[in-house]
Amino acid sequence: MKIGELSRRTGVPTRMLRYYEEQELLRPERADNGYRSYDEPAVHRVQQIRGLLDSGLTTEIIRRILPFLNKPDEIHLHPECLTPETAALLRGEAERIQQRIDCLARNRDAIHAYLAAVLPGPEDRSPPPAPRPPAPRPPTPRRSDGTSGEPVPAEAPPT
Repeated sequence: MKIGELSRRTGVPTRMLRYYEEQELLRPERADNGYRSYDEPAVHRVQQIRGLLDSGLTTEIIRRILPFLNKPDEIHLHPECLTPETAALLRGEAERIQQRIDCLARNRDAIHAYLAAVLPGPEDRSPPPAPRPPAPRPPTPRRSDGTSGEPVPAEAPPT
């Protein structure tokens, strides 16, 4: 299939599919005219790449583990294929993801605390507090000639 068909079937824009190729995540065949040609498993592969990117993995990590992925929920990695460098990269990525999860959880908790503070609970149906009046306007600085520099309001015509 051509790149447009792959894009339609996966929902991934053609520009992004070309980027995946640049990052060596996809390896399409090339026809004599230079057009990319994708086989049927490319649909699954693109969906896999999207899922891994959406989970926060970098293209570098995906490129390293993609050859060992068979299905979205299965990793077939022989221990001799996992280099110490890749293992360290994956451990660092797992830590980075955990930090994001912790940050998101703190933000979620802060939002819940804010809502609890500003919204009355089911047992308290009192109206929300009245809005505060606007803060008084600071005095306008005066020029050396004693004027404020603000426009003078026109007087209202007599009625």
